[in-house]
Amino acid sequence: MNLFPLLPDDPHDAELLKQVHPPDWKNPAPAPRYNLVVIGGGTAGLVTAAGAAGLGAKVALVERHLLGGDCLNYGCVPSKTLLRAGRAAADIRSAARFGIHAPGEVTVDFGAVMKRVRSLRAGISHHDSAARFRDLGVDVFLGDGKLTGKDTVEVAGAPLRFRNAVIATGARALIPEIPGLREAGFLTNETVWSLQELPRRLVILGGGPIGCELAQAFARLGSKVTLLHNKPALLDKEDADAAALVQAALARDGVEIICDTNVIAVVLQSDGGKAVRCASKNGGQTQEVRTVPADAILVATGRRPNVDGLGLEAVGVVFDPIIGVQVDDQLRTTNPRIFAAGDICSRHKFTHAADFAARTVIQNALFLGRKKASALTIPRATYTDPEVATVGLTEREAAAQGVAVTRFVRELKDVDRAQTEGDTEGFVKILVATGSDRIVGATIVARNAGDLISEVSVAMAAGVGLGRLAGVIHPYPTQAEAIRQCGDAYNRTRLTPLVKSLFARWLAWRR
Repeated sequence: MNLFPLLPDDPHDAELLKQVHPPDWKNPAPAPRYNLVVIGGGTAGLVTAAGAAGLGAKVALVERHLLGGDCLNYGCVPSKTLLRAGRAAADIRSAARFGIHAPGEVTVDFGAVMKRVRSLRAGISHHDSAARFRDLGVDVFLGDGKLTGKDTVEVAGAPLRFRNAVIATGARALIPEIPGLREAGFLTNETVWSLQELPRRLVILGGGPIGCELAQAFARLGSKVTLLHNKPALLDKEDADAAALVQAALARDGVEIICDTNVIAVVLQSDGGKAVRCASKNGGQTQEVRTVPADAILVATGRRPNVDGLGLEAVGVVFDPIIGVQVDDQLRTTNPRIFAAGDICSRHKFTHAADFAARTVIQNALFLGRKKASALTIPRATYTDPEVATVGLTEREAAAQGVAVTRFVRELKDVDRAQTEGDTEGFVKILVATGSDRIVGATIVARNAGDLISEVSVAMAAGVGLGRLAGVIHPYPTQAEAIRQCGDAYNRTRLTPLVKSLFARWLAWRR
């Protein structure tokens, strides 16, 4: 079974495999009965297993591929390592604006870049290793897990009986049905990390977070990148102002962006190259058909839940092959013994969302809790340069839900630290419910937006209003001051003409 597109004789990949799917692993003898059997060893499954075992539960963890799931093996860890390399190259190219001049052209050793990716991934993998979870008291079973009865999961021919089970099998890349695509060959977020040579011409299908992050990274490392997206603008689920800034940043980095287009075919050419044919759209009417040459194609058109082969139908778990497993607000499936967590059931397909969903499952499954997933405040970030981070509602979402909001915006060009850093393209936008200072959403565009958004997330989770954030002392100079300055802007709206008149009369009397 091809568990992973490992490079032959690569010591870092060998170390990764040793940690997260040891070739010599022996499954333990099953216990008579488990408090929890967790199917899937990504973030949601690992947090559930470790947390439950730490509380004294008897837990079995089943994984058919690599422990660590997307985050360690295909997503967060390798992608952010690659993005850092691209940012380093971009910083050198732009150093002259700070009076720093690097001699000659910037050269990229792509093999060394990818070696660092694999090295860091292997170095981090011990946190998710089979041995570590065994030492935490979890029975780790490597193999295909399938629900075979009301209280039984079968793996490698062994039945595991449970009081409750958790489905945490995650999601994978959604591959569109495009004529010629499979014949020509393509990359996904899973296979791109096995590249040893930089593609000279890279076509990326999809302008969501994965597509945008990798488009910018590969362009900065030297690829001629063309990004094809079937919507009018990139990052179409994000704040429109934020998406526009990212789109402009990618264009400056040399990414050719073709939006509002459909890929209609891929043709494998005689010289080994590929040709991607796409048709632009205008009100549903096909206009121009153009051909984009490529040496490699990266598919980033969305995610599909891993529901196949789990035996869900046999145990009464309702699911949709596109949306995933159906759960209630306590993350219980339509089978009351079985819960689900992570990308298999959540519209928030992020590592941190899976982490906190797992904590919800532990409380509800083991202790008859009533903790609600809807009560979680979940931020998200796209790690382009600049980054886009969002928590709560965007303006478009507020309008769609009929929520009246007032927005407060601080442009980074007006923030001292952003000016000194040369990172002035961005903003902090905070939305409050009209007539109050209750924060209902925020979007930040900045180089470190993913870090900055946490202050607003804390405020929302704790019920702290925007007016009170104005009273939080921030170190000067920092870009986080923009958040406090939005609070100042809100407080100024409370100084109505009547209040100002009363203040003036009081102060005049006090002279």
